[in-house]
Parts: sequence; structure tokens; C-alpha cells
Amino acid sequence: MGIDIAGELGAALGCTGTVRLGPDHHRLTVPDGHGGPTVDVLGDPSAQRVIHLLPGGGLNVAANFCTAQGRSLARFFADHGYLVIGTTPREDALIPVTADWAGWGLAAHRADLERVIAAVEAVTALPYELLGHSAGAALALDTAAHSGDSAGLRRVLVLDTTGPYDPATEPDAVAKAEALTDLLQQQLDAGARTVDPGLKGLFARAATAPDAPSGMPRPLPQPADDPGQFGNLALLHYALTHTRDLPGPANWIYHRGHSGGTHAFGPTPAEDRFALTHTPLAVWAEAVGRLGSGLQPTALLRDLAAVWAGRTDVHRIDWPAIRADVVWVNTELGRGDHDLGARLIRHGGARVDYRVVPGYGHGDIVWSATAEHDVWTSLLPAR
Repeated sequence: MGIDIAGELGAALGCTGTVRLGPDHHRLTVPDGHGGPTVDVLGDPSAQRVIHLLPGGGLNVAANFCTAQGRSLARFFADHGYLVIGTTPREDALIPVTADWAGWGLAAHRADLERVIAAVEAVTALPYELLGHSAGAALALDTAAHSGDSAGLRRVLVLDTTGPYDPATEPDAVAKAEALTDLLQQQLDAGARTVDPGLKGLFARAATAPDAPSGMPRPLPQPADDPGQFGNLALLHYALTHTRDLPGPANWIYHRGHSGGTHAFGPTPAEDRFALTHTPLAVWAEAVGRLGSGLQPTALLRDLAAVWAGRTDVHRIDWPAIRADVVWVNTELGRGDHDLGARLIRHGGARVDYRVVPGYGHGDIVWSATAEHDVWTSLLPAR
């Protein structure tokens, strides 16, 4: 393999230059006239295997995989002999004037990723793996389903995502996902091209005025009493640990929230007590501080909801067509235990290792101080 992997990959992708972020970490911006994806290249150029990292919705590679209290997930794989290629979707550097965000669903994201994969294969001639978190995991599975019997793709590593709900045992979830698919399509038809999850604003207000009233009433069990309002910092903690309980058309997909933790209501808002269990708030803040736009394309969310609902008329993942080995790890408090996607992949003959991490929230799987021990070591291939 050549020594200047970033340079060779940049040339293959038509990049005009690279940004050096460290001795073995470069960042490339892929141009295509409408603002292309960003590609991080991390690791020893003599590596004999490649892993592609795909961030969750609204996130980028820096936030999702290069942020940690200790060793990040990207560094973990680099230290274990991988050439790490992280692809940040183009919406991170949102250019609404020149891009048609109405068509920016899973298929468009897959096209960008496939371009990067092809370039890396041309430069390295190495087998590769796909690792995605949340929406990035759905993208990894969708890409694997279109890869057929490609000898290059060896494994798909899935971190806390939602496949199709089982209509036989989860009809209510299927109905909710169908309604969400229709709602997002209606928003697209009305011109709403992107969705703001609101995390950047929550963190900004918590940092600048942590004790100020947030405008959100506390959900106390006595509706006749005056519950008072969350303080900004308390609301941030509640939004992370009890995501499902807050307003939002897609918050119901979380069994509890983005992060494991506790929230005890006091007699007054000033007496609320709250804490995160696995991921320090400073790590969350660093990740959110690394976001670009933080926005999610409405079309992408519509396609994800269609996957959850099994709405193949909107977007279809051909689960039995996935031939690579799959390691699928969900979290108890995040996306929960819904294994129909894993079972459908097995029906096609692929090997699937599916499990759920107890006590973890959606983001803990990549940011927890103990995630390396609890999760990441199980992602390494058997020797």
C-alpha cells in the first residue's frame, strides 16, 4: 500500500487538498458541485483492513466517533490495525441554496458512500467493513444489501439502530412508524426540507444560563399543582435521559433516551437532582460542539420511518440480500430489543450476532467511559 493514503484517496475522489488533523489523521472534502461529503482518514497506512464509519443522523464523524473521555471509537479501531475511513454526510455542511434536499433520502446517502468505498478499494485493494451508529447503521445495512456477493465487504457492525418492527408482535409500533412516514412526507410536500433535533440549542442554553427557566413545565404527577419549569441544565439532562417523554414525532422510538441516567424531581425546580450514568456531560458537550449544521434531511427521516414500518413502497432494504457477517448491538434504553431485521438477514443465510446492552442509552454505545470494555471489544473480528 502507498504511504500517502490520504493523498491517493483525495486524488481518486477529485479532492483539491486535505486538512491534516494529526500525524495519522487527515480530512478530505469531496466536491461535486453541490457540497459533497467529508472523509476522515485515520490510521497506519500499512493496515491490512479497512473500516468505514458512518455517523448517526445530524452527527458527523468528529462528533460521533472521534470524541471520548479516553480513547475514541475511531482511535480504537486504528489501534487495532484498521485503516479508518469516516464519511460525514453532506448535510453537516448544509448548502440549501445549491442542493435538492427534498431528494436526500437513504438512496442518495448510499450513493455518496458507495463513491467513497469504490475509491478506497481502488487505492488500497483491501477488504472492508461497515460500522454505523443509528441512522448510519441503517445506511450500512442498506449499502450491504446492495453489495450482493461482493468479496470486498466482510462484515457489517450495527450500533443501536431500528430495523422493521414486527407486525405480528408490535402492531402499535408499526402503525406509529407508518403514521410518521406519512407525516414526514407531508412536511416534505409542504417544503420542510430539514429537521432540527434541537440538541445544539439545548446545550447552548444550558451552558450560558444553566439555572434559567427553560419554558418547559416539569411533568410532575399532580397536574393541579404548579410544576414550575425545568431549568435549562435540568431540561438538557431530562432530554438526554428521558427522550421518549418529551414532545417530538419520533421520540417514541427510544425505550427511554439518548443517555442512561437519573432525574429526581424536588419540591421546586431548584431542588431537582439529576445525573448521567455512563457518558459524562462534558463528552456530550464536546460531541455537540463539533457538529456542523446539526440538521437532518426530512427525506432521510422519512425513509428511516418507512424502514421501521416495513413500507417498501417508500424505501426498501432487502434484508435477505445481505451476505456479509453482521454484528448488531442495540441498547436497552435507546432503540431497545427489536430483532426482526436481524432475523430477516439470517433467513438469507448470513451470520448475525445480535445482542442488547443493558443500562445503556442511545449515545452511550459510542461515548460511554466504559464502552470499550462493554461493547467495542466484541466488535473486533475473531482471531
